Amino acid sequence: MREFLRRVADDRLPHALLRRVPHGLLRLVADGDDRLLRRVAATRSPVLDRVLPAAGRAADNSLLWMGVAGALALTGDPRARRAAMRGLVAVAITSATAHTIKAVTGRHRPPDGVAPLARRLRRAPVTTSFPSGHAASAAAFATGVALELPGVGLPLAGAAAAVAVSRVFTGAHHPSDVLAGAAIGVGLGVATQRWWPRRPPVAARAARPRHEAPALPTGAGLVLVVNPAAGGSGEDIAADVRAELPDAQVVLAGPDDDLDELFTGAAHTAVVLGVAGGDGTVNLAARVAWESGLPLFVVPGGTLNHFAADVGVAGVAGAAAALRGGEAVAVDLGVVRTATGDGAARVAAGVGGPRADAVFVNTCSVGVYVDLVRAREKLETRIGKWPAAVVGLVQVLRHGSPTPMVVDGRRRRVWLLFAGNGHYAPPGMVPSHRPRLDDGLLDIRVVDGTRPFTRLRLVLAVATGTLATCRVYQAREARTVRLRSPRGPIGLSLDGEVTRTGTAITIGKSDRALIVYRPAESGTTTGPDGGPGAGPGRLEWRRPGR
Repeated sequence: MREFLRRVADDRLPHALLRRVPHGLLRLVADGDDRLLRRVAATRSPVLDRVLPAAGRAADNSLLWMGVAGALALTGDPRARRAAMRGLVAVAITSATAHTIKAVTGRHRPPDGVAPLARRLRRAPVTTSFPSGHAASAAAFATGVALELPGVGLPLAGAAAAVAVSRVFTGAHHPSDVLAGAAIGVGLGVATQRWWPRRPPVAARAARPRHEAPALPTGAGLVLVVNPAAGGSGEDIAADVRAELPDAQVVLAGPDDDLDELFTGAAHTAVVLGVAGGDGTVNLAARVAWESGLPLFVVPGGTLNHFAADVGVAGVAGAAAALRGGEAVAVDLGVVRTATGDGAARVAAGVGGPRADAVFVNTCSVGVYVDLVRAREKLETRIGKWPAAVVGLVQVLRHGSPTPMVVDGRRRRVWLLFAGNGHYAPPGMVPSHRPRLDDGLLDIRVVDGTRPFTRLRLVLAVATGTLATCRVYQAREARTVRLRSPRGPIGLSLDGEVTRTGTAITIGKSDRALIVYRPAESGTTTGPDGGPGAGPGRLEWRRPGR
């Protein structure tokens, strides 16, 4: 590979694409580059001589940006984690693009003697010059982070500028290489919104509950179960809750504790059931709260915290303020009903099963996503959650196959069936967020496995932002969807956790069934134009001991 790149760099024949550019324009750019390079080389500054080359070295192989992303992720702030992820995604896309352009253009590096000896790179680059990969990756990362965290994006823009300027300062690139790289990085950083839309700054809308949620000024009556294994800092969350709500009962789950039992036990004495953890942990708490008729107090403590973000709870302080003021909303709950034997035929016919066997606050999925979660769980204890997810995705795409399924009475082969608890935006793209939490609908999205080249067509559609017009992808909204498997129990992913159900299930909704605390400023709520859904949780507030 290095030999190939050297041959490209040494090729003195202009590439066919460059022949289409007017010779006068190329000469004008080259002359400008030459003048700027010599002016920068003549600049004398002991501070810049130390700072700029060091900045460029720190950004080699994007190590600087990976370090910043790691620091953002360790803050525990969901927005910071999204910013870190978006920045790294932007870097990956931009780096691949920049290296492709390098191979096409084949521009020579500046002459070796342009920059003073003390500034030059220790190892001469083997790639061609146009565009600057360092400048492109720096601009892409700063742009990606700024889209999620504008306050952090500003100082990052300064760091990115220092890295970009360092490439001219050390004589590694022509100025036009750096400008083009920065433009590519900014453009592709902004373009990440095409594949991964930003979450709006306001929370999803939801109705106020029919009955006022109890206000607990000191936290007396709140029993909060904290799951440190969810990905957040459990002990820090517990300490913050005790500081904000001194009379709350905080239960810190241990590695051998059964979370379901902890929530069930907490519900016996609680006025408000609390949970601090990721979406999987919130799922367990939501079911217990629903069945017990208790309002839910949520503190984000996981990796992504989709439900808390949609509700509008960013941390302990906001959740505690909502509890003290009795500020809450009624949200829909996804419900899965299943049966065996004669009951399976009733479920398949849409009559419904004898009880709710599972619930979900965000999403329910069938197909390759279930396989992906299982593959990730096998690896995450050894290599970490995110690397395990990447490796698992590669394995699933290579070895996975469509799942035979009867969907609403129609035989199909599906790669993926996604059921969102409410309509997810934006339509025709990867689901990002929910405008409402009480619309009474399921967002059904299916990737059809009966058409040829499904995987390739799906990847191309996602990459080009044309998923809405891709024939292997179908979307609709419904109150229920009925599934039956001819091959045995159906594997489900509920809020990111895998489980198995019967051979026939109905996925539906319990409207406004769950009361969740959130700060009043999180978003406009609708009026009390409807009460909680029927079901085990009728939301008549009770006191401990009842």
